[in-house]
Order: sequence, then C-alpha cells, then structure tokens
Amino acid sequence: MKTLPEKILDIIQQLPEGEILTPGRFLHQGNRHAVQRGFSRLVEGGMLFRVARGFYVAAVETRFGVRAPAPETVVRSLANVRGELIVATGASAANKWGLTTQVPIRYVFLTTGRSRELQVGKSTVSIRHAPQWLMALGATGAGDAIRALVWLGEASAGDAVSNFMSCYPRANGVLLCQLTARYLSGWRMQSALSRVAPAPTLSSWASG
Repeated sequence: MKTLPEKILDIIQQLPEGEILTPGRFLHQGNRHAVQRGFSRLVEGGMLFRVARGFYVAAVETRFGVRAPAPETVVRSLANVRGELIVATGASAANKWGLTTQVPIRYVFLTTGRSRELQVGKSTVSIRHAPQWLMALGATGAGDAIRALVWLGEASAGDAVSNFMSCYPRANGVLLCQLTARYLSGWRMQSALSRVAPAPTLSSWASG
C-alpha cells in the first residue's frame, strides 16, 4: 500500500510543468496535517519546491536529473490560481520586439495584484505591482508595446515606432492609435510618436 507522499507524487507527476500546488488540493487523500506533512517530505526529498508560503511546484525529471520548473511556467500558473494579470516587463517586451539588445538577467514580471517574490529552485522571481494604465491592454502585442515604449523612454520612442511600422504596418498603425489616443496621452512621448506617425495617418489606419 502506497504512503501518502507517494500518492501525492503520483498525482503531481501527471500535471503540467510549473503548475502551482497547494495542500488544500489533496485533502481527499488525508487530513490537512497529514497532507502538509506529506508535502514537507516531498520537499525534503527534492520532488517538490516551495516557491512561496502555501505554494509549491513539482520538480521536473529529465534524463540529466531533476530540475526546478521554468520560472515562466510557474508565473503563468500563479496568474491563473490568483486570478491576476501577470506580464513581462517593458525591458523583456523591448527585447522580444527587437528594440534593444539588452537581455534581462533577472526574472521580473508586472502584475495587477500585489508585489511578491517566488523562489523557484535557485531562481528568485520578482513580481511587481504595476499601475492600471500600464496593464490595461493585458498580455497582448499592444500591451507589450506600451510597456516597451515606456521602458525605452521618449528619446527612443521614434525609432521604436518606426520599427513597429516597418515590420507590421497595419497592425501597428492600429496600435499607435491606441497608444496615442488612450494610454500615453498627456505624456511627452505622445509628441515623439506623432512626429513619426502624424494624426491623419493614424486616423486612416484606425478606420481601415
């Protein structure tokens, strides 16, 4: 007959990489104290990682041994569990769009929820609260572009927008309308954007 830790392990090994686990999900296997003790034993055995208080993730077994899950997968799962929006920072978005050659060396994300830190194996993941206007378009290309432009600053806005337009003229024409009309109005970057894409052009893109 299998022990409680073995039963828990059988279940978590069937789950996607990085899925957030809580003892409460396993109360059908035993009382809370027993389940918590089972989790502790799995952590001691290297089969679970405690990423934050009350939150755990399963180790990933590979042919080279056991490793922690990729931090990005843990963050996505946490967003689902908490019902929060969690997205890449402007620096990461700018790198993805090819607007900077700087590669972020730390795991940092933005959220609509409270700031927190996760410890995923040896990696520390910082999740920082961001203002609503910076998160309004969510985990979309337009949302990433807003965060990238804010991170780059006014001095680099013109070159960044030119890059958008040369690669994705129609999609980013609409994007520029969203940026100038809704989210960056009142900010000095708006003038930098409008110098690259004048208002009549923006209007024609928006109506097309």
